[in-house]
Amino acid sequence: MRKYRVQYPISAYTFPKEARIHRVRFDKEYIHIELMDGRILSIPLWWIPTLHHASPEEREQYEINRSRTMLIWDPAKCAINDELRIADYLGPCEEIAP
Repeated sequence: MRKYRVQYPISAYTFPKEARIHRVRFDKEYIHIELMDGRILSIPLWWIPTLHHASPEEREQYEINRSRTMLIWDPAKCAINDELRIADYLGPCEEIAP
């Protein structure tokens, strides 16, 4: 067995501890969610039918919840009635039975 010198100690690496929303932007195909720790999550709009079929102006009518873990579109304020939880788009997916 050959041993190699470790270039950096484990303490030099950054491991995310939480996912909190910093800012959000849209383009024609994606919603881009920048997290507080610098990660950027890009989700195709077609994954979220309410956003995919909404106008760009309506998409911008979101609110970030108090814990900064969810985007909310309030139907009293815009034509979209939906919530997007960041945790749903991080990590492995679970099959949903039909």
